[in-house]
This record gives sequence, structure tokens and C-alpha cells, in this order.
Amino acid sequence: MGIKIIRGLEGVKKTWPNLVLTIGNFDGVHIGHQRIMGKVIEAARETGGSSMAMSFDPHPIKVLSPEKAPSLMTPPEEKARIMGHLGIERLLLINFNREFAGLEPDDFIRRVLVEKLHPVWIVVGHNYAFGRAKKGTTDLLRNRGRKYGFRLTVVRNVRMKGQVVSSSRIRGLLEKGKVYEASALLGRAYMIEGKVEKGAGRGSKLLGYPTANILSPHELIPKEGVYAIKTKLAGKMYDAVMNIGTNPTFNGGRLSPEVHIMNFKGDILGQDLAVYFVKRIRDEKKFSSAEALKAAIKEDVDEARRVLGAARDIKLI
Repeated sequence: MGIKIIRGLEGVKKTWPNLVLTIGNFDGVHIGHQRIMGKVIEAARETGGSSMAMSFDPHPIKVLSPEKAPSLMTPPEEKARIMGHLGIERLLLINFNREFAGLEPDDFIRRVLVEKLHPVWIVVGHNYAFGRAKKGTTDLLRNRGRKYGFRLTVVRNVRMKGQVVSSSRIRGLLEKGKVYEASALLGRAYMIEGKVEKGAGRGSKLLGYPTANILSPHELIPKEGVYAIKTKLAGKMYDAVMNIGTNPTFNGGRLSPEVHIMNFKGDILGQDLAVYFVKRIRDEKKFSSAEALKAAIKEDVDEARRVLGAARDIKLI
């Protein structure tokens, strides 16, 4: 059984005995989030209960300070898929709006947590804050737990190379094209997916390397350049190379992610393609001719084969 997505508090039609709950934005569901999820699953097992993550859609900053809103790594369905892979049973997606943002911390605890969900155990991260102006603290939550009858566990931040693992830190790496470094903090390769759309057709006819153009709903596309990737098509994984850019050799255009799947032939127009970023190979460049570009693509494919052959430590989820 996969994870169940519940949309909005109005979607909560029942209560679950011995519910263990975690609350957060969880963009990226990185290794820090995974430590929290692991504690939730462990607590649910200990109490004979069930596990739930509460998150927010849209992301609160998109409502409260849209000009500061980051590009998100995980759309809600992707977030749910990863949480389900970890073992979380339900994802409650709160419709975040200004009314919800205005709830006082005690109102949030009483009206949302206690009266609607009845958790016996709540697990949150070290920096968790909630309610209007983020005035709610873990100390308040622990205090109210004694009043309403739920336990609280606060999970310490995960650090790597002396720095806290955070969604913003990972976004910064992806925006610089450092996908291999980002994968260590995510606990898996960064992934985007989308439908294959019709491109200019130059890849196969002119260059001898057919490419699939992807139209992806993911907000955060890594920095322009050429990447060694794994790609999943119809449930099967392939080695591939990807260019993210504007095709400057052919006078450019809109930003387009293009994938060349190695050792594959077939028409995949309209099909879903998942892309797992393993390592950035080079910047996108403008070449003097189609022949020069063709020679560079051959080098890229050879390098991608070498990189993918050596990258056995990256998880593909």
C-alpha cells in the first residue's frame, strides 16, 4: 500500500488510534527530514499506532512573502512519494492561506492538532516554530502536550561537514549545478520528471543523437549545463546524458531540458520521463558548427558513461 494524501483539514473524516504526527514544510525530504520521519515510524511501531506527516500547500512563504519565495524541490505528489518510500502512511496537506497563518499558537494546538487529529505523539525538528508570526515554540508544544495528553520529541538537526543540512542549502547547491553534492544531503539523486514534448528535431537528424525534450512541472531545474543522468521510462532505468540550456549553437530559444537516452530507440513523445541527476559534466557552450557540437556530444556521452559506471553510491528513489 502506498501513502494516502489527505487534502485540507476538511479531508480529515476520521481519527486514527495512537496517531504519531510530524509537522513541517519538508521541501526536498532531505536526510534531516528523514531522521524525523524515522522517529515517527519508530514511535508508531512502539505505540501500535499509525504515522502521519502534516505539510502545507502552497508553501507558507509563497503566501506571506511571495517575493522571497524559493523554487521548490518537491511538488506535493513527489513529497508524498518519497515519504511513502520511507514508510509514512499519510500526508495531510494543509491549504495554507492568510487565515491559517493568523492562528495563534494555542488555537493551532487546540483546534487543529487536538480536536481534529488527536495525536498521542508529535515529532518535530529542532527549529520548529508555528502559529501567528511563528510565536509557537517547542517548549509551548511540550507544555501543552502535558495538558492535552500527547508526547513531544524534538529531533536534533543533521550536520554534514560542519553545516546544518537544510532545504535552502540544497537549493543553493542545485542552483550552482552541484547535483552530486546535493545528493549527499538529499540521501538520493535529485529528480525531476515530465512529459516528452516535440522539439526541433535536430538531435536525431542533424547530430545523430536523438533527444527527448521534457516539459516538467518542477520549479527547481539545476543550473544550465550538461549532466550525466539516469532516466526512468516505463518502469525501466537507462543511462543518459542531459543538456539544460537554450541551444546557443542554433541561436538559442527558451530554456529546455533535453535528454539523450543511451542504447535506446523508439518514439516516446507524450510519455512520462523521470530524470535522476548524478553529476554535472560541463557548461553549455556555443559551438562554431553543428559538426563541432556533434563531436562535443560524443565526448559528453563517453564521459557520462564513465561517471555513471563509477557512481554506485547514489540512491535512485
